[in-house]
Amino acid sequence: MRLFALLETIAAKDQRYSLQGLVEEMGLPKPTLHRMLQQLEGAGLLQREGDGRHYGMGTRLRRLAENLLMNDSLHGARHAVLRRLVEEVGESCNLTALSGGEVVYLDRVETAAPLRFYLHPGSRVPVHCSASGKVFLAQMTAAQRHRLLANVPLEAYTPQTLTDLEQIEAEIEKVQKDGHAFDNEEFLPGLLCIAALVPNPLGPSNLCLAVQAPVMRLDMAKARKLLPALRRAALALSRLGMDSDPDTRARA
Repeated sequence: MRLFALLETIAAKDQRYSLQGLVEEMGLPKPTLHRMLQQLEGAGLLQREGDGRHYGMGTRLRRLAENLLMNDSLHGARHAVLRRLVEEVGESCNLTALSGGEVVYLDRVETAAPLRFYLHPGSRVPVHCSASGKVFLAQMTAAQRHRLLANVPLEAYTPQTLTDLEQIEAEIEKVQKDGHAFDNEEFLPGLLCIAALVPNPLGPSNLCLAVQAPVMRLDMAKARKLLPALRRAALALSRLGMDSDPDTRARA
């Protein structure tokens, strides 16, 4: 249980912990914590940062969190919300979460239209050139955002991809103002996406809802007309989470 408590401490805050910082946070002896960190690092649940002194979540722990989101008891209810949204807007829709410097697809429902882009649950897209990624970045402080983007390759996937940090920051400011984000052929040529956050009344959210379509069917002006339906579905997803959380129900 002490190992689990250590993982909870590191995962609870968006900051890097040193051994001394964890001693102060948890009140455990330094030799004990050092031994625990070595165990978790060896298991792939934690990883040491580039400076060799600080620790963050490891790949195995991130995969565990993603699998919990994809396979939890709310999966069927969330899938039903996605399916209804697809029926309403007529285009493919997906539910995503942020995982490190990538966006992972937790669930997706495809349109029946003959021309479409196939992206299955578990697919990953870069944070800097996806609509959902921009929404997640817009929640962060500037310092958090800069730290994340400094450690991911800002690759140009199409001529539309933003790879300059100043351009990305200007785009994020627009997302913060508008409350939604676009991927206008920035990851895949011919694909347009609009995304909005699934609200979390308790703080930052790690769920995003998006609509995707070929540009020959959907441009930015048409996509904006889908925002009311997108936001209704996002609110429905948020309520599913609140209804399942006893702490949230107690506050209500």
